Amino acid sequence: MKSITIRDAGLVDLANIQDLAEKTWWPTYSSILSPEQIRFMLEAIYSSEAMEKVIRDGTQQFILLSDEHRNQGFAAYGARKENPSIYKLHKIYILPENQGKGYGRLLIDEVCSRIKAKGFYTLDLNVNRYNPAKAFYEKIGFKVIYEENVPIGPYWMNDYVMRLNLK
Repeated sequence: MKSITIRDAGLVDLANIQDLAEKTWWPTYSSILSPEQIRFMLEAIYSSEAMEKVIRDGTQQFILLSDEHRNQGFAAYGARKENPSIYKLHKIYILPENQGKGYGRLLIDEVCSRIKAKGFYTLDLNVNRYNPAKAFYEKIGFKVIYEENVPIGPYWMNDYVMRLNLK
């Protein structure tokens, strides 16, 4: 069995996270979004400046999942600004060749464990309404609580907001 580790990621890991985002976003979103929108969003969300800001201000905590060969995925989570008792899974991506191997579940379990240790029991996420990952989240126990259209520059993300109760 492969040796899997999950560790906190910080500013020194920006290039690793950016590389994983580049390798996961294109196969994940190419059938949903235009190439221009994917490129725009990658640059807006994963630029060094944008990532440094959310890490430094503490709005997102990044974790990296690795096996004995390399980094295989990452997640980012943080308390919601409008309701700090609810946490949000801002990002979760696994390299396409390793999806379906339980790595995503390991990352979500780690996030859940960390927020429960802080005394919080609600985890939300946004997923594009056309993203097949919705079925993965439902399998874990997330439920759609509403639809949301999120402006990102000149584009829109048409999402479901899903919630997992951890009690």
